[in-house]
Amino acid sequence: MRVLEELRKWLGEITEISLLLIALGIAAEILFGNAVPFFGSSIVTNLTNLLKTLGDNGLVGLIALGIILFLFRRRAAA
Repeated sequence: MRVLEELRKWLGEITEISLLLIALGIAAEILFGNAVPFFGSSIVTNLTNLLKTLGDNGLVGLIALGIILFLFRRRAAA
């Protein structure tokens, strides 16, 4: 069980770092436009397309968004 706890801890840390990088990419793209060298394609455009796809799916998209938010809030509370 100790291995699973360590794996859970590592995955949680990787998720937090990923979220921080996404936030950094969004802020950098807002400040500098699409010329941000380290983040490849447009992060804001990709995020907008994801939210549009969730919105186009109606109730299923709303449920998926709710599950995603639940998982992130549960991780933040732990």
